[in-house]
Amino acid sequence: MARVFTVSSSITIDVSAADAYAAVSRPEDMGRWSPENRGTADGSPTGPAVVGTTFVGRNKRGAFRWVTRCTVTAAEPGHRFAFRVHAIGRKRPVLRGPIATWEYRFEQTGEGTRVTETWTDDRRAWPAFVAGAFDRVVTSGRTFADFQQRNIDRTLHNLKRELEADAGARRQD
Repeated sequence: MARVFTVSSSITIDVSAADAYAAVSRPEDMGRWSPENRGTADGSPTGPAVVGTTFVGRNKRGAFRWVTRCTVTAAEPGHRFAFRVHAIGRKRPVLRGPIATWEYRFEQTGEGTRVTETWTDDRRAWPAFVAGAFDRVVTSGRTFADFQQRNIDRTLHNLKRELEADAGARRQD
């Protein structure tokens, strides 16, 4: 089976593209929606990230914890937010190299905003058999593409639930 390098999903959220972008462009808040990410490490910048912003993401999968160094590569309010993961480590992101790219696109629709989350595997230099074996060990038997598809679906569902609840609470005030 051919290795899959990119997966994505979309969801429509009943908020403006500006509001959806404002939430996603704050890496410290990603842990509120992601099943794996736990936000950013102390010392990382806070607030809406701009192109060139570097932050350290905290992650957890089962009992295993690690950090990643990420750099924002796109920050177009209301349209697109993306970052590249380029270092990883247990307590500090010391192992450098292309790991992954995450991208979020926002499209205003009549019903709200269509948010699309995309993961791209940047480990292109890894031989397929090495990547496949590594992936199955660290994801309990899945490829990273399958594993990330599930994570994306959960993240988008959680983002929708929280943003729509917040919008509903603001409308009641």
